[in-house]
Amino acid sequence: MSGFTVPDQSGRLAVVTGANSGLGLETARRLAAAGAEVILAVRDVRKGDLAADDIRATTPAARLRVEQLDLSRLASVADFADRLTAHGRTLDLLVNNAGVMAVPTRHTTADGFELQFGTNHLGHFALTGRLLPLLTAGHDPRVITLSSGTHHFGRIDFDDLQGERRYGAQRAYAQSKLATLMFADELQRRSDRYDWHLLSNAAHPGATRTNLQTAGPSLGLARSAMPLSTRLTLRIPGFWQDVDHGALPTLYAATSPHATGGEYYGPGGPFGLTGEPTVARKSRRSRDAAVAARLWQESERLTGVSYLHSVAPADR
Repeated sequence: MSGFTVPDQSGRLAVVTGANSGLGLETARRLAAAGAEVILAVRDVRKGDLAADDIRATTPAARLRVEQLDLSRLASVADFADRLTAHGRTLDLLVNNAGVMAVPTRHTTADGFELQFGTNHLGHFALTGRLLPLLTAGHDPRVITLSSGTHHFGRIDFDDLQGERRYGAQRAYAQSKLATLMFADELQRRSDRYDWHLLSNAAHPGATRTNLQTAGPSLGLARSAMPLSTRLTLRIPGFWQDVDHGALPTLYAATSPHATGGEYYGPGGPFGLTGEPTVARKSRRSRDAAVAARLWQESERLTGVSYLHSVAPADR
């Protein structure tokens, strides 16, 4: 996969969540440069407009649309999906990129979910389900969901999914990223089972410098909340990579003709931290299909989004 470049995306419509900065912005930039029409799904429309201007500075002909989406509010997810449906276009690519990371103290979403699990997993679960009719009607549709190497430390705790009894910032983040990886795999299994003709896979950026390391823990309120351990690794040559390289696994999963459903892509360098995109290693827990199916059922219950009810019988 060395030297990967994004193939022509002309005629495709893509949604990238969290596209106002970091990996989401770079993903949107590269997709637009390859000819895709890109919807920047962002919580702050003003920041989304600035991101669109940034993309147009390098790709003047970029076809972009900024739409408000707050993944921590199920009502916002529903409104976003309704607007896209009313627009009358089918959807070819959904990149579930947005997320919050290692919030020091327990916060909840508007719907009462633990913030990291509710935003990183449940928000994207609800979004994908609501957009499923547009995706299944699209051309060679794909859903790419961002996970993290941290998923190796995660465990799906069905007795305490929301961290009400025991909350830890890294513990909650690892569970949320394990959940996103299991969701991507289970979505592919269900696509195969119900003939949705949808390719679902996952990606992780390795050690990529973005504002998530600071804005994530501080919820965007502090100038810098980067932990000492992270600051120390910045001194290690080759430990971190820039966003343009960190976005490559996502872009490979989203556009390569060689990417396969149910796969997981990440940097191919030492310890999966940097380098060209390649197939990444999944944890044993992430490969537990029974747990994934149970997580799916619980996610449908919590969000009120049923995938089978989203797609017309003729489309299943």
